[in-house]
Amino acid sequence: MKKIKLSLASQIFIGLILGIIVGAIFYGSVTAQSYLQPLGDIFLRLIKMIVVPIVFSSIVVAIAGVGDLKSVGKLGGKSLFYFIVVTMIAIGVGLVSANIFQPGAGLNMNELEKSDISNYVKTTESEEGKSFIETIVHIVPSNPFQAMVEGDMLAIIFFSVMFGIGIAAIGEKGKPVLQFFQGAANAMFYVTNVIMKFAPIGVFALIGVTISKFGLASLIPLGKLVITVYGTMIFFVIVILGLIAKFVGYSIFKLIKNLKEELILAFSTASSETVLPRIMDKMETAGCPKHVATFVIPTGYSFNLDGSTLYQALAALFIAQMYGIEISVMEQITLMLVLMVTSKGIAGVPGVSFVVLLATLGTVGIPLEGLAFIAGIDRILDMGRTAVNVVGNALAAIVISKWEGNFNPPVEDQVQKAS
Repeated sequence: MKKIKLSLASQIFIGLILGIIVGAIFYGSVTAQSYLQPLGDIFLRLIKMIVVPIVFSSIVVAIAGVGDLKSVGKLGGKSLFYFIVVTMIAIGVGLVSANIFQPGAGLNMNELEKSDISNYVKTTESEEGKSFIETIVHIVPSNPFQAMVEGDMLAIIFFSVMFGIGIAAIGEKGKPVLQFFQGAANAMFYVTNVIMKFAPIGVFALIGVTISKFGLASLIPLGKLVITVYGTMIFFVIVILGLIAKFVGYSIFKLIKNLKEELILAFSTASSETVLPRIMDKMETAGCPKHVATFVIPTGYSFNLDGSTLYQALAALFIAQMYGIEISVMEQITLMLVLMVTSKGIAGVPGVSFVVLLATLGTVGIPLEGLAFIAGIDRILDMGRTAVNVVGNALAAIVISKWEGNFNPPVEDQVQKAS
């Protein structure tokens, strides 16, 4: 009898479906949540355990291979330019969609439940004192080990780049150190593959907890917002990112197919961290140079959150429409510019999309308390925007590799293209 062997993507998808079914059956059951939550938490902690070692060791090895501060500077400049342009497009798409479909118009706020957003408010208050310049200064760590403990990704990347350049500069003396980090990177990628075998169980538990807490019925009152957000994100990926991919000679559908396991995982867990190591590895396999994949993708984790910024723009106008507030074209342009800065300034903090919105809405006269009406379904929306962030960062690595003139797809891809 022939054994049926399911791919990892299929296993994760089955875990997702079973999690939805179990969550719906045990809706409101604290007991079910208490059994499922530890399984999900263990999986997320396993992923977080490996993210910093992989990012640090991979960037050190990649940058030491380049060994040129000028080349690294050019790479950083190109990446930042691309991130800013695509982020502005994402915000623009969100605003246009909200204006066309009016998801908040005519909504009866008395029929909606308010959720507690005090934790987001506290986070916003702690971040509001920071200017954008202070955030840039914070990228340079005073203590790199503290940055690693706190998971401060931009500070880790900065130190990794400088350390890699230092190894390259000392030539032969640096080779033993380079070999150590190469071995560390290889070992951590092996550990990643082992942890991913637990992914279907982790996804089952996390999605089960989400559905059992909020239930599918919670989507009905805000159904128009959910449909608008997901429809806009699908449009952004297929059309906007699709055109960018086509411009550089790549297919967005091929990219999505290549990342199917990671996209299901990112969607289920609503966490980009869970797939960061695998995306770096897959983009390198797809033809991106190691130094580009290991630099662009972790940096994009903080600077290139296409799905999040698109959602923030759409959610801001949704709240305004719900309160019957007219937002002029100039105010929407102001909102776009403020979102552009705040989304970069406080990237990486918990509940980043809500924190950004709290820091932004007041600038155009939108009531902050409006966020309490959509907090209950934020997890459902977060799943979609996380998947969009993953696609956007993977494509960014391809675009920058092409821009650098250093994209080398596998031989079979080149043969298929030629035929």
